[in-house]
Amino acid sequence: MAQNSLRDPLIERRSSQNNFDELWSNLTLAQKFAASSLTKYGYKLSYIRCSSAGNVAFMTVDDNVATIEIDGEINTTPSVFVR
Repeated sequence: MAQNSLRDPLIERRSSQNNFDELWSNLTLAQKFAASSLTKYGYKLSYIRCSSAGNVAFMTVDDNVATIEIDGEINTTPSVFVR
């Protein structure tokens, strides 16, 4: 049981900054600029959907979702369902 109590903080630390760094490194330069502009409005990078057409970044704030295409185009009203 003592081992579990030591592991929980490590899992939390891993899942926050390292996850963000990994996501951020998978963005194009155009996506990074677009994502930076959305952070001014409280959006946070949530995940990236990978496809043959290129990676699409998903950013969220409250119940709002925005997508950023590979060329940096921002869509604040995407027609996607986020679980």
